[in-house]
Amino acid sequence: MAEIGASPLPPTPPTRTACSPLARAEHFVWLTARVLEQRLFAYHFRGGDAGPVETALDAYRNEDGGYGHALEPDLRGPVSQPPHTAHALRVLDAVGRCGGQRVERMCRYLTSVSTADGALPAIHPSQRGYPTAPFIPVLDDPPGELLATGPVVGLLHRNEVWHAWLFRATDFCWQAVESLGISHPYEVEAAVAFLDAAPDRPRAEAAADRLGRLVRERHLAVLDLDDLDAYPVPPGYAPGEHHFPHDYARHPHSLARAWFTQDEMARSLRALSAEQEEDGGWPVRRRRWAPGPALEARPGVTIEALRTLRAYGRPVG
Repeated sequence: MAEIGASPLPPTPPTRTACSPLARAEHFVWLTARVLEQRLFAYHFRGGDAGPVETALDAYRNEDGGYGHALEPDLRGPVSQPPHTAHALRVLDAVGRCGGQRVERMCRYLTSVSTADGALPAIHPSQRGYPTAPFIPVLDDPPGELLATGPVVGLLHRNEVWHAWLFRATDFCWQAVESLGISHPYEVEAAVAFLDAAPDRPRAEAAADRLGRLVRERHLAVLDLDDLDAYPVPPGYAPGEHHFPHDYARHPHSLARAWFTQDEMARSLRALSAEQEEDGGWPVRRRRWAPGPALEARPGVTIEALRTLRAYGRPVG
């Protein structure tokens, strides 16, 4: 018998006859996920509380206010890194806890590792000496990048977090977004993450309109599933690492939603639904690295796939 006040037991794992996408995904999460993703799944889909998510996230926090300990699986070791800290901010944002002293300390950490122009590097050189995916370079003097900075700045603006670092970082993002001429899908996604929450809405809408034309002109989003050869994968990406409309417009209120017709978005969401695999999880399309980051990443990808489908009113169970 469960103790009074104890958390409810998880649902019985689904059988092969319980085939809703959500039930299959839940079984996959219980089989493979870290505690953090288990708690996130419970929060998003089973009425779970935000507190246990925060508690699980605390295991990755360091004294400098940043996050480490392989929160992003491609980077191992204890040291704080911008990708880990950005991941932590996304988690806090997802559960409505992105504020207060915790986020103030995170902003102080981000300030300490930012470049002279206020931007975040992809990887801070403190990673050197710890296991790192071979396709991620660790540089002694890394430049600031929109890929690392845009999503963080957009998330902080969306949560009305104000910190001195944000002024320079926001200026960097505007300059980077408005000067993009040749780009790649992940950089465009980072730009969208910034623009969706940038305070200057008319400027953001104008920048997004230009980006949308770039995405279509350069075939950065697959619009015809029967002709994938028409959408070449950018250099450095894994074979088959295509991007689709739902990768840019993860919810219907995104500025990127206007880039695609209703039929194009519907086809994209059908493709996303069809990607759910036999074990209930969604695949990781990016490059994979042993030992095991792809497996560790799949629960997070699975949760995001379900959230995207639900945001667009698609049945998940």
